[in-house]
Amino acid sequence: MNLLFKSVTIADPNAVFNRQKTDVLVKDGKIARIATDIQTDAEIIDGKGCYLAPGFFDLNCNFGELGLETKEDMQTGTLAASAGGFTGVALMPNMQPAVHSKSEVQYLLNQSRGNLVNVYPLGAISHKTEGKDLAELYDMYSSGALAFTDGNRPVQDAGLMERALLYAQGFEGLIFSYPEDLSIAGKAKVHEGVVSTLLGMKGIPALAEELMISRDLYLAEYTNSKLHFTTISTAQAVEQIRNAKAKGLKVTCDVAAHHLVLTDEALMGFDSLYKVKPPLRTQEDVDALLQGLRDGTIDAIVSQHTPHETELKEVEFEVAEFGMIGLQTTFSLAVQSGLDLELIVEKMAINPRKILGIKEASVNEGETANLVLLDPETTWNYTRENNLSKSYNSPFIGSEMKGKVLLTINNNQIYKSA
Repeated sequence: MNLLFKSVTIADPNAVFNRQKTDVLVKDGKIARIATDIQTDAEIIDGKGCYLAPGFFDLNCNFGELGLETKEDMQTGTLAASAGGFTGVALMPNMQPAVHSKSEVQYLLNQSRGNLVNVYPLGAISHKTEGKDLAELYDMYSSGALAFTDGNRPVQDAGLMERALLYAQGFEGLIFSYPEDLSIAGKAKVHEGVVSTLLGMKGIPALAEELMISRDLYLAEYTNSKLHFTTISTAQAVEQIRNAKAKGLKVTCDVAAHHLVLTDEALMGFDSLYKVKPPLRTQEDVDALLQGLRDGTIDAIVSQHTPHETELKEVEFEVAEFGMIGLQTTFSLAVQSGLDLELIVEKMAINPRKILGIKEASVNEGETANLVLLDPETTWNYTRENNLSKSYNSPFIGSEMKGKVLLTINNNQIYKSA
């Protein structure tokens, strides 16, 4: 694969030619040369008005494989990831069986081998993600799991979370916390506030998230451990983590892209496609999340890609499953939120790899071509026809999106958008 990007602007804070318009030659899977006017017989890609950045990395992604392939299998999931500009994804362990031992980790790594997208299975903190007994963390780490989480099941037992933090310290493992106190959240389906009152539905208080963040910050401080919060969603959560970082705690966090553009007002039509967890919050929360990204409190933007079969979403709001697909729309939602491109690249390509301790991709000569070509100004229509996921549970299908991924390269393979 030999490609020549002509007159493309590099968007990579780690690149020598960052923010400069130049030509970039990719040869045999490597960035062979970066210069102002390269002449070659390689296939030419017109990069005028476009940006070349390191491939994106998603820290919170759900596939169905193994056991739930009717939702998403490895092939469709990685294809959707490629279309969204992702060259790496961290898979949540909520499968059947859960990824709670080395055999599941090894299976997923074998299934994804040779793919354009690098797949990193996350191991479960607890056996079967049941929140009772510690899973085989070191065995999973030795097999390739770099971090541990119970995925969409928050760890309710403080003692179990403390033991996980202490145990993972011994081999530099990372614990993810999905912060929700179930005793406060209960069985509610939406954010507690004005909209939940108008809808006549019991709400999930922001306190359910903030109380769990407070607990886990105390545990991280007590154990002197690394901790990552995934999909924070409230203004107070941002403030808690901002204060923890100021104290020197080894804490990081991410936010789902849909929480940057949607509020709970989207639920006024009882459309189950907007039913996600954590729930859509208020405009005040959205503004705080965006400020948290800009000031460095929030480290990464994730897709929280959660595919479901049609029969689990096209039902009454109360009984519909939580979650939406998002791999193909994450970049567009980040653009539509008003964040500038350099910040988006930092939050979607640079920081996620730092958090997991993976070698960072960069647009420099001699580096592996792990790249995404972006046009933040182009609009495109997201349709059922160009949706590459096996599932269709996205409220954005049928919408015009701003910000397009044009091309993705990794492992000497290429994906071009239509």
